[in-house]
Amino acid sequence: MTVPGLPIRDDLRGLEPYGAPQLDVPYALNTNENPYPPSERLVKALGEAVMDVAGTLNRYPDRDASALREDLAAFLNADTPGVGLTGRRVWAANGSNEIIQQILQVFGGPGRTAVGFEPSYSMHPIITRVSGTRWVDAFRDEDFGIDPGRAVEAVRGHRPDVVFLTSPNNPTGTALPLEAIEAVLEAAPGMVVVDEAYAEFRRGGTPSALTLLDRYPRLIVTRTMSKAFAMAGTRLGYLAASPAVIDALLLVRLPYHLSAVTQAVARTALAHGEELLGGVEALRGERDAVVAWLRGRGLAVADSDANFVLFGTFPDRRRVWEGLLARGVLIREVGPPEWLRVSVGTPEEMAAFRTALEEVLREAPRESL
Repeated sequence: MTVPGLPIRDDLRGLEPYGAPQLDVPYALNTNENPYPPSERLVKALGEAVMDVAGTLNRYPDRDASALREDLAAFLNADTPGVGLTGRRVWAANGSNEIIQQILQVFGGPGRTAVGFEPSYSMHPIITRVSGTRWVDAFRDEDFGIDPGRAVEAVRGHRPDVVFLTSPNNPTGTALPLEAIEAVLEAAPGMVVVDEAYAEFRRGGTPSALTLLDRYPRLIVTRTMSKAFAMAGTRLGYLAASPAVIDALLLVRLPYHLSAVTQAVARTALAHGEELLGGVEALRGERDAVVAWLRGRGLAVADSDANFVLFGTFPDRRRVWEGLLARGVLIREVGPPEWLRVSVGTPEEMAAFRTALEEVLREAPRESL
């Protein structure tokens, strides 16, 4: 709905709100959620944690989320041994999108530039533009990777204030080698943000940019509890960086931006991390199985280190998407033209996806899809 004459900012006119379709279907495989809900034991623990803070909700929460940040640092230290993080080097906010917004509020803005390599997470350019920062797409290679030489050339040519690297990448699932990240860090005059929202799903041997933090003070590594931790409804994103970066972010954070309930729920989830992350290995197995199955049917599939798979190619991907939806399976039209993305779900959900896709592919020749 529009109101004639409403004084919207000129740079926002004509833009569309971000969002995946929210449809009531039997098999929703379009938002990369963890399909395994909390156990009854964890539900009880979460309820008790909320009850513990309920009597104090007349007071503001811990403005700096100090205890939560210490817990997040402990998790990252266990996830990537040797990084030696403390709460002083971790920051948390309402989902990774607020983290991205705060980074751009501090290091971007009018007259400044951010560079990304698309196809990638669509909120990077959206939040960049909303912050008044100029967005430059440096593009990925045909295999959805990033060639270090080309990346360095783009960084030196545009001299961006912020560079976004996504590993594993969304929507392609592609992970970056540390050599590519280091090449960008050496060339970048400003901040380098490595978005690791899907890091817990990466295959064995795939490194984390957390290992580079001590050597590069302008590096920021972002994570989320929405994916592997199955806490999408909690809205908790976080980052690791140097203490100076954390201090800079304090300049733009809204007062008491993390509620007492959010902090309590997130800390409880971290305390039960072994249980919540227990489904990650199963999701990795389902991911690898669906990659093999899709390739076995002659489809192109991007290598994935995430909990989703990008596959194609279809001259009319909308027909495939609609055919699956008609059979109760919702996936995502996202990324490069002719490709589709399916989130990895439970064995039952993936069986429904395979059955539906087989029917769609039998319905019409590939060249017509």
